[in-house]
Amino acid sequence: MKSIHILSLVVLFALFSSCKNDKSISEEKLANYSEIGLHIASTTKAELEKHLIKTIQEKGTSEALQFCYINAYPITDSMATVHQASIKRVSDRPRNPINKANKFELENISYFKSILAEGKEIKPIIAEKENNISFYYPIITNNKCLQCHGTPSTEIKESTLTKLLNLYPSDRAIGYTENQVRGIWSIQFKK
Repeated sequence: MKSIHILSLVVLFALFSSCKNDKSISEEKLANYSEIGLHIASTTKAELEKHLIKTIQEKGTSEALQFCYINAYPITDSMATVHQASIKRVSDRPRNPINKANKFELENISYFKSILAEGKEIKPIIAEKENNISFYYPIITNNKCLQCHGTPSTEIKESTLTKLLNLYPSDRAIGYTENQVRGIWSIQFKK
């Protein structure tokens, strides 16, 4: 039984290692797929932030939570249509259970956390399977994120925390500081 468990771990490690920028992908293709994935992630992030910042400025952080609760998925879905891709934001500490990372995504989150902690250059993880490309890249907290993802009663105002708990009763996405991996972009697109 123990040897089967060890063999499973070896196979899992081999699969995971092979996806940390698939060695079968040429450097040129890897650079191209990275560029495409980064473009999809950055334009989707920009679209989400544009609406979120406008709501914060006009109505405050608590109302921005309500905006995200209603509009984050439709905005992401519209960007997925524009880019002809599957776009998800997933986390090991999700606010919404729908955003819970799967086992492979959890391994990628852990990997990005270690790279960030070591101060190494962060590069996307690219995996190629048949005609599909999987792209993974970290979502890293900044000062703006902490209004909703920081420490309660410090960065998160009491009214915002109340709204958070009302909208997301099992919220696990608080307690972050700046420059932490809060989750990853998990994007799939065709070659």
